[in-house]
Amino acid sequence: MRHQTIYFKKKPKIVATSTIAGTKECEGIIGRYVETALSDDMFGESTYEKAECKMLSHVIDGAIANAKLDRHEVDMIVSGDLLNQIISASFAARDFSVPFLGVYGACSTMAESLAVAAAFIDGGYCNRVVAATGSHFASAERQYRYPLELGTTRPPQSQWTVTGAGGALIANAGDGISITSATLGKVVDYGITDVNNMGAAMAPAAADTILTHFRETGEEPSAYDLIVTGDLGALGSRILKDLTWEKGLNINENHVDCGEIIYNVIEDEFQGGSGAGCSAVVLNSYLHQKMMTGSLRRILFVATGALLSTVTSGQGESIPCIAHAVVLER
Repeated sequence: MRHQTIYFKKKPKIVATSTIAGTKECEGIIGRYVETALSDDMFGESTYEKAECKMLSHVIDGAIANAKLDRHEVDMIVSGDLLNQIISASFAARDFSVPFLGVYGACSTMAESLAVAAAFIDGGYCNRVVAATGSHFASAERQYRYPLELGTTRPPQSQWTVTGAGGALIANAGDGISITSATLGKVVDYGITDVNNMGAAMAPAAADTILTHFRETGEEPSAYDLIVTGDLGALGSRILKDLTWEKGLNINENHVDCGEIIYNVIEDEFQGGSGAGCSAVVLNSYLHQKMMTGSLRRILFVATGALLSTVTSGQGESIPCIAHAVVLER
């Protein structure tokens, strides 16, 4: 490790992925790439939380099956979600007789999961690891903001939490996308207190990690086909570009955001998508297929997360945020 950046000598491979997404998410471009499109956001369950857990189980099993493996051939599951005590990931893991590491980075959890899985494989401790993350609009709204039954008006700076999950089977060998390095983020807090304005809160953390990555690797933004953040939304993306520009780094030409991609920022989504499932779905469906077909060769995947809770928000605390970057190469 060189400061905040880890280089993976063995270049662990993403050999298979699996995704599932809700009805709203599949109305946009992502619907053409998602493996399983839900016709009912309850997914046949009695509660939103159970549906979220079932989605995670679905993509974990899907990634294993798509890699042509059985459950017993997987060494570890690294997974997380947005709910208290990461219950979706933990409850999903109880169905698998596989060692489990629960991780929490809010919406940055997919990048964190990839980095942790790659580190275990690169160190020779595991051969095959599933990294998976998910979220559900209804369960997240109830936990972080307001019960849906209140019919609360959404402010224009808000994003829409994605109903969906994505999983990746990472192995020490095979044909797939290489994970070559990861830049681990630091907690950054610019004093934002508005729980509806996640883009403004998370953009400084994304900027800090991106600037650190390019400083430590000595590369230029042009080294990547895409610099993908997730999930700043439209406003957060503009703030990120301004923050990096002020520091002498121009990412305008190849920066995209998962929150903007997943809904195409149509009118009632305001700023776009958010949630731990946002970047997980976009990466493991749309971006994965683009890389596997050769349309994209190298991307910097920077998932961002707001580390808030209803308790801290109620006590007037600001929103600390984090971003982790992972380099993916085909």
